[in-house]
Amino acid sequence: MSETVRRKGKVGYLLLFPAALWLLLFFVIPFYSLVATSLFDQGGSDFRGYEMTYAFSNYADVVRDYAGPFGRSLLYGAIATAFCLLLGYVLAYTIAFKAGRWKNLMLVLVIAPFFTSFLVRTLSWKLILADDGFVVNTLQTLQVLGDDGRLLATPIAVVAGLTYNFLPFMVLPLYASIDKIDHRLIEASSDLYANPFVGFFKVTWPLSLPGVVSGTLLTFIPAVGDYINAQFLGSTNERVIGNVIQAQFTDANNYPVASALSVLLMVLILAMVLVYVRRAGTEELL
Repeated sequence: MSETVRRKGKVGYLLLFPAALWLLLFFVIPFYSLVATSLFDQGGSDFRGYEMTYAFSNYADVVRDYAGPFGRSLLYGAIATAFCLLLGYVLAYTIAFKAGRWKNLMLVLVIAPFFTSFLVRTLSWKLILADDGFVVNTLQTLQVLGDDGRLLATPIAVVAGLTYNFLPFMVLPLYASIDKIDHRLIEASSDLYANPFVGFFKVTWPLSLPGVVSGTLLTFIPAVGDYINAQFLGSTNERVIGNVIQAQFTDANNYPVASALSVLLMVLILAMVLVYVRRAGTEELL
């Protein structure tokens, strides 16, 4: 028996080896390089090279100089995630409980935007929200916008782009969670004289929390790091931290600052995710 258990253990390690090697080559080593680069002396250059001075002051410098883009990224990501949760929950609930034989078709329509490039989808919003476009003209006619009002190059356009691009990441986990709910439990809440509103928050919402947690994480994490929407739909005054990192890496060639920003963003998101999962994903589900 012990020989069989030992053999199964070896097989398990062999099955884990490819994934472990992949993570080592494409995550651990690059992350180590990124952390090391963040501690280089900022006085270096591509020609002179960079000296390892363990300059932890780089982190203090980027926090002081780029607190605005950091806060803007978190704010845009949180707002877009909230909109995705609101819109995605309604859509996922409708597909799971109301779509009937059209369920598969609606799921295909949800993921259909993925067949188009992320860049093309973002640029399409630039056309939709253009100053002489249908949306702006309609809002101006309805007196929602002034005659010189605009949507493009505003935070509204950036959040709209983020919400549209990341909505499928919210819908699919929500649908997978809601579709597993036994509809008889909802009917039982009605039999116990609970109105639809109370029944939803007492039965449907708690049972769908795994999908809510997964969907919000899959939406918030890439939305905070995204810079394409801010670059094409926002203005130079509305830069997010992704724009700053991209500019520091490619334009300024200031690798220590860019690396420090990247590491700080990763640590900040990881800390927020751990707190969120512990509070929303663990305590409420137990």
